[in-house]
Amino acid sequence: MKKIFLLLIITSILTSCGTDFIDLAPPSNLNSSTFYKTQQDINQATLSAYASLRTLYNGSFYRLGEIRSDNTTYSWLAGNPANEKGVDEFASPLLPENSFLQDCWNDSYHTILRCNLVLGRSDAASFTSESEHLRTQYKAEASFIRALTYFWLNRVFGGQAQNGQLLGVIKVDREITPDESYELSRVPLEEIYDLIVADLQYAEANLPEAYSAGDRGRATKGSAAALLGKVYMTMAGYPLNKGNEYYNLAIGKFQQVIGSGSYSLLSGYDDVFDVNNKNNAESIFEIQYMKGAPGGDTGSPWNNNFAPRFSDKEVVLVGDKSGQNAPTQDMSDAYETGDPRKYVSMRDGWINAQTGAFERDKYVRKYYDVATSGSDNGNNWIELRLADIYLLYAEALVRTGGDKTTALSYVNDIRERARNTPGDPGIERPANLLADYQLTDFANDQQLLLAIERERRVELAFENHRWFDLVRTGRAEEVMVAEQRADGYNPFTWSDNALAYPIPMTVMQSNPQQIIQNNGYTQM
Repeated sequence: MKKIFLLLIITSILTSCGTDFIDLAPPSNLNSSTFYKTQQDINQATLSAYASLRTLYNGSFYRLGEIRSDNTTYSWLAGNPANEKGVDEFASPLLPENSFLQDCWNDSYHTILRCNLVLGRSDAASFTSESEHLRTQYKAEASFIRALTYFWLNRVFGGQAQNGQLLGVIKVDREITPDESYELSRVPLEEIYDLIVADLQYAEANLPEAYSAGDRGRATKGSAAALLGKVYMTMAGYPLNKGNEYYNLAIGKFQQVIGSGSYSLLSGYDDVFDVNNKNNAESIFEIQYMKGAPGGDTGSPWNNNFAPRFSDKEVVLVGDKSGQNAPTQDMSDAYETGDPRKYVSMRDGWINAQTGAFERDKYVRKYYDVATSGSDNGNNWIELRLADIYLLYAEALVRTGGDKTTALSYVNDIRERARNTPGDPGIERPANLLADYQLTDFANDQQLLLAIERERRVELAFENHRWFDLVRTGRAEEVMVAEQRADGYNPFTWSDNALAYPIPMTVMQSNPQQIIQNNGYTQM
């Protein structure tokens, strides 16, 4: 573990570039003996945990949550190199030395360490009597960020291990020394979820409802409740399969968020992703980005990463085009004819300025901005928003035999918002565009659940939900076999080993006697 956990102890920190929440990052001597002494130090350390999330969402998360699914692909990479092939094409075996897996693991534990520093050192720091409440708030924020990070880790790497157990990741819930890191091993999957639940319960109890303008974007009570509901939904499904008890726990959290009055659907779907409308009324938690900082350190790269590689200024005005996260044909076909969400979220191609030809090269449009330079865009990443909660609530009601009329009303609220959004001017809007569903449209609960699944797919496209939805609902095999065969990856033989990624090779090599690999991958 020395290579991995020593990195966590001696962290590198972004340089400060301003005074707002989005800008602030702690000084480079975060781990010096003179730090963690004051309220300001603990605030800076808390902000460093938020800043660390940017690295995770910049790179590995959309690969592991979207490109793994039937939503997107590395369409422009002829033959796809090994790292991309393993994620996108279910190449067997998915190589444990895959750089995206290593980045996800290392960057996640980097973030967790920062949270542990806040949680471990806040009590000894000096706070003024007027700001004593902030000591608990900062600890609650760190608990939320740690829970979010572990939720990602557990969904990515948690699975059936070669020792016959259902294992999660390595549990690091306090500051550790490099020597201690050698003794750590994976723990049961449910043990990590227990930590996540405890962190979110603490966060919900101690976070504020809202912040003043300068601190907008920090985690709130609603952020913790919403994420806890999602965690319960995941625990209810595969692989823990806790069922109705946990679906009902999720329902309680979703009702709490919806009934709080703190959030509302925006009138237009396009408004949700307007770079000038960040942290809006529908948003529950966003990863904060800002363009224009020195070196582009706080900017987001997705507008450039997702643009067609061979386009010029037809798609992106400034910076490179990387052709990543390209929508599949199946994703394009998932939208009902004329659905304005498709026009907001993706395009089926672009017009070549040199030839006038339409290039059938699909790309994600949802994160559009004009960079200051390179890949320095201003988009936030929306991790939690009300539409996501509406659809999970509807799903949980159906799965537990609850009020289907209520469930359908939340689905229809989202469809109504979508049909009232401006769409593609080149497509005539059907008279019955995104008409409200009626219970009589569905012969059974399974048909209704599939309709909710489809609504989640098009509403939340390219927001990192699809793969994890397919896994927790037990739909991954059916969906991915059909998609892979449609894309020409024949013969495609499914294995449930694909439901979990392999533990990275660097982790396995660090302590091969203690780190157990997932089924289907090589044990060191």
